[in-house]
Amino acid sequence: MRAVLALALACTLGAALAAQSPSPPQAPAPGGVQQPTFRADITLVTTDAIPRDKDGRFVADLTKDDFTVLEDGVAQRIESFVMVHGGRSFNLLAPPPPSAPEGIVLPPTRRPADTGESGRILIIFVDDLHFQAEYTPHVRRIVQQIVDTLLHEGDLVAMVSSGPSAIEIDPTLDHKLIASAATRIRGSAPTAAEIFQMLESPSGPGDIRFRAQVAFQTMYNLVSSLDQVRNRRKAVIYISPGYDLDPFAEGRKGKDRIMGGRFGDPMKELIDEENPYFRMSAIRADADLYLLMKELTLTANRTNTSLFTIDPRGLSGVVDAGQYVDQSEWRTYLQKTTSSLRYLAEETGGIAVVNDNDHEAAFKRIDAETSDYYVLGYYSSNPDPTKRVREIEIKVNRPDVTVAARKDYSLKTPGTPPKVKAPSPARKQ
Repeated sequence: MRAVLALALACTLGAALAAQSPSPPQAPAPGGVQQPTFRADITLVTTDAIPRDKDGRFVADLTKDDFTVLEDGVAQRIESFVMVHGGRSFNLLAPPPPSAPEGIVLPPTRRPADTGESGRILIIFVDDLHFQAEYTPHVRRIVQQIVDTLLHEGDLVAMVSSGPSAIEIDPTLDHKLIASAATRIRGSAPTAAEIFQMLESPSGPGDIRFRAQVAFQTMYNLVSSLDQVRNRRKAVIYISPGYDLDPFAEGRKGKDRIMGGRFGDPMKELIDEENPYFRMSAIRADADLYLLMKELTLTANRTNTSLFTIDPRGLSGVVDAGQYVDQSEWRTYLQKTTSSLRYLAEETGGIAVVNDNDHEAAFKRIDAETSDYYVLGYYSSNPDPTKRVREIEIKVNRPDVTVAARKDYSLKTPGTPPKVKAPSPARKQ
C-alpha cells in the first residue's frame, strides 16, 4: 500500500506541477553545425536558498547574478531561477528547452513571469511505530495544530503513517481529510519495561530494528517520489520521537544500577569493559542507524525536500520508576533519539522541534521557512557518475546577507531498495 501511495504522489504531483527536466543546451560545433549529443541521466539540479538580512528578514530583491552556486568548489551556471515570496511563485528564469531533433522546428517557449501559484507540497509522516500509546492524544493534537496553523489554501498535502494507524492519504487540497485522519492515529511503540521483556535476537531486542527499517523505507519511497516536482520547496513534517537501535543496553544486560543487582554477572561485565569486541553489537547498531539516516537525507537533498522533525514528547524529564530504567541510561536514550531527529532536519535544510512544548510557534516558523525562498537550478559540470555525493555551497554578493541552504546532494543509487522483511524469530540470550 505504501508503494501505491508513493506512485500516487509521483503521478499526481508530476501531472499537476512538474514536467520532465529538459536536457542541457548543446553547444554548436566548429563551423556552426550543431552535432547530436548523447547524454545519460543528466537532470536539472535544484536547491533552495533562503537569504536573510542582518535583522533576519527575507531578502526579496535578489537577481540571478547576485547568487553563486558552487558544486565541490566549482562554480556552476544557473539555468533556472524561481523566487517564492509570501507563497506566490515568480519564475524569473526558466531552464533552456530541450534540443529539437534534426529537421524538426519547435515554436519558441514562453517564459511565465508570475505563475500566481501559492500552493506548497507537504507530506505529514506519522511514525506511530515509534511513539508509545500514551502519546496518541498528543500526536492527534499536533496534527490538528498543523492543519490550523501551517496549512493554507492551495497547499497540496499527503499523509502517511508507518504502522498500525494505517493512514495513507494521497495528495489532496481537502485539508479536512487530514484533520479527520488524526482520529485514527494510535501509537504502538513498546515501553522501556516491555523492551526489557523482549527476546533478544542477534540484531538486538525484539523487532526494534525492523520497526526502524519500516519507517525509513516508507520515508525513502515517499521522498523519492517527489523527484518529479520542480521549482517548489517540498517539506515533510516528520512526527517521531527519534531512533535508537540498541536502547537501554546496560539495563538489558543487567549491568545498570537498577537491573544489575538481580541479573548482573561481574565476570561478564569485566570482560566487556576490557575487550571492545564484546561491544560490537552496540557499535553495529549505531553504524546501521547512521547508514539509514544518511541514505534518507541524501535522497531528500537530491529531490530538494526538507525534513522538519517534530518530537511529540516535548520537554522530557525523568522517567517513570515503573519503567525500570536507570536515569543515566534514560538520559542517554533521550540524547540519542533527539540527536537522530536533529540530524535528519539539519542535513536537509529543515528544523528540528525537540525539547519544545510550544509546537504552534514552531509551526509558524516552518510556515515562514516554506513560504519565502529562492529555487536555483543548474546542470552539473561534473559528468562523473562515480562521484555520487556532491557538496553544494551558495553565496550572495550582497553585504550583511546570509544564506540558509542545503549542504549537498547525491546522484540516484542504481537499482531499487530491497524490501523490508519481518525479523526472524528471536531467542533468549
